[in-house]
Amino acid sequence: MSAFANRLIAWQKVHGRHDLPWQNTRDPYAIYVSEIMLQQSQVATVIGYYQKFMQRFPNLTSLAQASQDEVLQYWSGLGYYSRARNLHKTAQRIAADYAGVFPEDFLVMQSLPGIGRSTAAAIASFAFGQAQTILDGNVKRVLARHFLVEGWTGSPKIEQTLWRLAESLLPKQGMVAYTQGLMDLGATVCTRNKPRCNDCPMQLSCAAYKTQAVHQLPTPKPKKPMPQKTTTMLVLRHGEQVMLEKRPPTGIWGGLWSFPETDAMGGLEALVQSRFGLSAQTQTPLATLSHAFSHYKLAIQVQPMHIDQRLTHVAEPQYVWLSPEEANAAAIPTPVRKILQQLMAEAQTKKSA
Repeated sequence: MSAFANRLIAWQKVHGRHDLPWQNTRDPYAIYVSEIMLQQSQVATVIGYYQKFMQRFPNLTSLAQASQDEVLQYWSGLGYYSRARNLHKTAQRIAADYAGVFPEDFLVMQSLPGIGRSTAAAIASFAFGQAQTILDGNVKRVLARHFLVEGWTGSPKIEQTLWRLAESLLPKQGMVAYTQGLMDLGATVCTRNKPRCNDCPMQLSCAAYKTQAVHQLPTPKPKKPMPQKTTTMLVLRHGEQVMLEKRPPTGIWGGLWSFPETDAMGGLEALVQSRFGLSAQTQTPLATLSHAFSHYKLAIQVQPMHIDQRLTHVAEPQYVWLSPEEANAAAIPTPVRKILQQLMAEAQTKKSA
């Protein structure tokens, strides 16, 4: 066993995290759900979502049999919704092709929707004790600092270097403690900002620490100007209800319910008439919302519109009329939730006046 792995395993047993909801289990499904949630989200954020999700979908069968709408509802607010769609597709694939039993084969895992090499390695290690290395953002940071690997870790060349390093460090035993230790070290000690080098078991062998390069590594991603986009959300209101529209199954907020959007700068009443067959009156706009995605920022202009008469033909599967409270409980993106909560707060203020 390498000295690196030996020290890491010893450290993890004493100082690592041992009480997270998805730990202390060999259930590949539970581990899989947690790994997918943790791909783009912090542990503190994931815990609550994970517990509710697992309460509703305790096993692969229950997830496979659920509708995508319900799966997205339990994911609503966590973001990066393609993760939830892939989670659902994978459960259905395993139910159909593998009799509902999570496959142990490392390559088969990677053939399932949304499971890359690092995620498959975590499942293989935690659930099946296989000697497979992970390489998520935390691990990249640990390795880049410890072995003084310069260059953006997202570039193919540097990533391959890190994969080779990670593979060379694998222990022959203690895989669960080793894999968890890598995650814990990056998440709690070798952090992006304010790393706790004095508490690190790797301090004496860390090349970045020796050369005072800890804060320069990993090399930041080359910066590009963040594109700015604008859209208008139409808050169509009839009595105490608002209309939500089902978004396309792929793309931003795919499969979620949202307020209808438009890029039009004017003529909104005519647009609502032609698009939905509804007679609408424009009301005072609400404050513009700003929402950041990983690759652009979106300015959302919020335009409430009063509907005089709700015609029956706007009762198709892609549209639904709900009270703000009902809509708030649906599978909706975060900006839509913010708008609904503002509407509910305003309604409550009026009732109290």
